[in-house]
Amino acid sequence: MLLYAHSGLRYLVLLAGLAVVVYATYGIVTGRAYDRRIRVLSAAFTGLIDVTAMFGLAQLFTGRFYPQLGGHVAMLVFAAIVAHIVYGVMKRRPPEEQTYVPHLVGTLVVLGLVAGGVLALGRPVVG
Repeated sequence: MLLYAHSGLRYLVLLAGLAVVVYATYGIVTGRAYDRRIRVLSAAFTGLIDVTAMFGLAQLFTGRFYPQLGGHVAMLVFAAIVAHIVYGVMKRRPPEEQTYVPHLVGTLVVLGLVAGGVLALGRPVVG
């Protein structure tokens, strides 16, 4: 059950990441003022990364470990770290210094790490 929950959450992570990328891109292109929506989207994305990581960690305790799992775990730990850094830095910046760019770049990096982590297992990212 943990495996299916962990694997299935990747679709929610991808969907939330796509929402952050689209909204941040829209904000940059239109010159829209930094707003609460991007913070909520970023928080949801970071939270989904955390839940996925917790399910993955719980699965490690079941004793199923094989060599490809090392790369998977490393990539997804880095993904969680980057997601938290972006969210935390933007939350602490003064309002006049908050922009969409860190959300866009950070989320693209996190999605790349997630894709790399899934591919490290020899599985398709979507499908």
